[in-house]
Amino acid sequence: MMARCIQLDMECAAICYNAAQLMSLGSERAMDICRICADICQACGDECAKHDMQHCKECAEICYRCAEECRTMAGVAA
Repeated sequence: MMARCIQLDMECAAICYNAAQLMSLGSERAMDICRICADICQACGDECAKHDMQHCKECAEICYRCAEECRTMAGVAA
């Protein structure tokens, strides 16, 4: 039941870490990664929002916030 949620949580954490690394390095590709990061964070938030557990609701809120920030960094409209 939670397999997809857990998978997306791990993907979200990995891409967020990579995006932060590339931004700190001043990478020319950081904005590309931020666009992908926004998509993954949005998907993770959507999945977590389906579950009634408090930690899933909190995760969804954080993922949505991260997706919004990544879109801003990438210059993409929400």
